[in-house]
Amino acid sequence: MTGPMAWTQPGAPAGSSPVAPVEVSLGRWFFGVAATASGVLQLVLADFVRLVPQPTVWAPAPPALAYLVGVVLLGTGLAIVAGRVARTAATVIGVMLLVVVLLYLPPMVVNPVVDRPFLRGFMWTNLLKALALAGGAAMLAGWLPDHRPTVPAPVRAFGRLAPLGAAFVALFLVVCGLQHFVYSPFVTTLVPSWMPGRSFWTYLTGVALIAGGAGMLFRRTARLAATLSAVMIFLWVLMLHIPRALAGPRHAHETAGVFEALAMSGVALLVAGTAPRARSFGTSSSRGGSDIGS
Repeated sequence: MTGPMAWTQPGAPAGSSPVAPVEVSLGRWFFGVAATASGVLQLVLADFVRLVPQPTVWAPAPPALAYLVGVVLLGTGLAIVAGRVARTAATVIGVMLLVVVLLYLPPMVVNPVVDRPFLRGFMWTNLLKALALAGGAAMLAGWLPDHRPTVPAPVRAFGRLAPLGAAFVALFLVVCGLQHFVYSPFVTTLVPSWMPGRSFWTYLTGVALIAGGAGMLFRRTARLAATLSAVMIFLWVLMLHIPRALAGPRHAHETAGVFEALAMSGVALLVAGTAPRARSFGTSSSRGGSDIGS
């Protein structure tokens, strides 16, 4: 990981360059590593992996497009990890994800393969996951430096979505939490077999996802909710995704899940690092502006 980076603190006066909170630095690194690894995997497979999903849900994309997106993921991921032109790199990833979101909307209503697509949970998961990751990319684009005298207008425009990033992530987590109850038999199969009371963990993590997502929407709880959500998802990387990938090394879908979950943990960390700190009772309100990172 590179050293502390000057960043654009939300709500800070123009021209100020505070040092990024540790959550932002770690979140940037998680997101960049996930993008880099996903790009490598996509180039090896000549097929789309889970970070930027296949543009359509019923017809395979041509290998040439998979190669192109793989190269883009590799290059932009390295740029984010290195902290150079990170805002531009995050914008490129974010725009790709928003394109996927737009392409996923029509099949949510009418789909030649899936019956009642609007009511099928996995279709909401894929769409909202891409939206949450796009929100993380917007936070990077809006608040990280680009190490250039002027930032391109498209990057500035995409960065204006940064304040919506927490809401995108919150919506995804709440929907995932609800799906833990609606699809509990399937979710239970994902709980490691060595853990006792697998159904209990299905419902507990469902509650935790809902609480984490909802907590991100309120000033007093946003930072804590995002931090705990990031830790929970990262623990899933260690306890769930990596063992599943090692158990089936030929199953690229499981390997891709490691990087996707790492990216989502990074996005939650970005929410934690950019969330306003809740003021203590009795604290004077005369301190203008945001107290993030203070």
